[in-house]
Amino acid sequence: MKLYFEAEKYLRSSGNERGSLQSRIFNEKSLTNSPKHVFALVISTLKYKEYIVKVIKASKLKASPIIKKLRVTDEMLWLLTHDLLFQAKGRIQSGKHPIKDAFLQHKTRLTSELIKLKLKYKIKSVEEFPNLKGQNDETPIRWFRVNQIKITTAVFFEKYDFFKKLQPVSDISEITSTGFLYQDDFVPNLYGVHNRELIMKSDAYAKGELIIQDRASCFPGHILFNDPQFQPTHIIDACAAPGNKTTHTASYLYDKPSSVVYAFERDNKRVEILKKMCNLASNKPNLIQITHADFTSVNPNDFKDIEALVVDPSCSGSGIFGRAIEDSLEQHKEEISTERLNKLSRFQFSIMKHALSFPGAKKVVYSTCSIHAEENERVVVDLLLDENVKKAGWTLAPRNVVISTWPRRGWPQEFTALQEEGRSVGDLAGGCVRAVAKEDGGIGFFAACFVRREAASRGEGEEKEEQEQELELEDELEEEEQEEEQEEEDWTGFGP
Repeated sequence: MKLYFEAEKYLRSSGNERGSLQSRIFNEKSLTNSPKHVFALVISTLKYKEYIVKVIKASKLKASPIIKKLRVTDEMLWLLTHDLLFQAKGRIQSGKHPIKDAFLQHKTRLTSELIKLKLKYKIKSVEEFPNLKGQNDETPIRWFRVNQIKITTAVFFEKYDFFKKLQPVSDISEITSTGFLYQDDFVPNLYGVHNRELIMKSDAYAKGELIIQDRASCFPGHILFNDPQFQPTHIIDACAAPGNKTTHTASYLYDKPSSVVYAFERDNKRVEILKKMCNLASNKPNLIQITHADFTSVNPNDFKDIEALVVDPSCSGSGIFGRAIEDSLEQHKEEISTERLNKLSRFQFSIMKHALSFPGAKKVVYSTCSIHAEENERVVVDLLLDENVKKAGWTLAPRNVVISTWPRRGWPQEFTALQEEGRSVGDLAGGCVRAVAKEDGGIGFFAACFVRREAASRGEGEEKEEQEQELELEDELEEEEQEEEQEEEDWTGFGP
């Protein structure tokens, strides 16, 4: 019963919890069960909660004297009912326990009430209950990229017969079942299959020749190299774990001598995940150099050879599947939600301003898996209005070098505060891309591409003043980061 006791507390909410449900579970050090199993149980229970509660109420389970005597909580009843009636195995896990025994005395009545509920809705399985649309935390398309560090695309499809047997389609809407393969039009060497395609069982996945990564998550790495006039060879990934963006960025450099991606990660557990991912994905010594450190503690002048950076900092994760389900649990007040978004945006602004202070950098891609303008366009606007950022010559790249054919761009209305000569709000929004969760075949996402114009010459006094401001900023960042915890990324193997 320990799994249920550990999951039970996550079905309660005081409104004061910090971080997403996923991050709280995966960062909980006292769990004896796998965080992945606890999270899956809680999310699935929330998914069916509306109907679980109906079944429990109709069965009069809470009125049972033994249930009352044992003081079984509502949350525990939800979990037990879920595993008995709303999942394929149809059994309560663990050995004997008084609560389990008391609950199973009502198995017949509970089953009868579920049957009545199905008849009422004219359905055959629990997956067909109404109002579940949009609460499925599975990706509609399983995206994978052929890892160019280890194998070319031509050799990959020649080597693995399984993928040769899949029928090519020209649009992801044609992937209606297993057996189909879509070659992406936006990111090279990226493919989509049905989410039930068992590609994780292939040798290619085990060898790191196939990397599962959401399409939108591939945007930052591709944007870095999307301009044929600028092909950087020395890059920093500022917030690297679990490593998908790191290894994708490195895949553009596999044949360029002396190229390197510096991968920074400050969290002890996440840096181990990063090492595991990079060891699997890369057989090129020194191509990826992992540094277990806080990126904001780095002196930019120690990395004068850095030409580009990828910055994907902690965010609300509102574009990741399952968050809609979490909302049914976490009924936070609007002001609490706004406060959290504002706090995140301040942190995002700070880490991006640090990234934009690297003296040799000419391109920085900022990204989040958030749908909120507070963490996206408004962070971009605040940066572009910052005097130090403006002095350094930073602006947004034109659309033609930011995956120009991708239809969803930044929100123009968010750029009205900028009074940049010669550039309209639509033009500025074109330097950003957005992806809508599920509708675009994957997670919700945002990315903006900063490029550096020739900065005006500055005297010694100005340079000294900026250095002092940077030192003050580092102190502020250290204080801010003590309050902020890294969000746990969506994790299914080496998923997005």
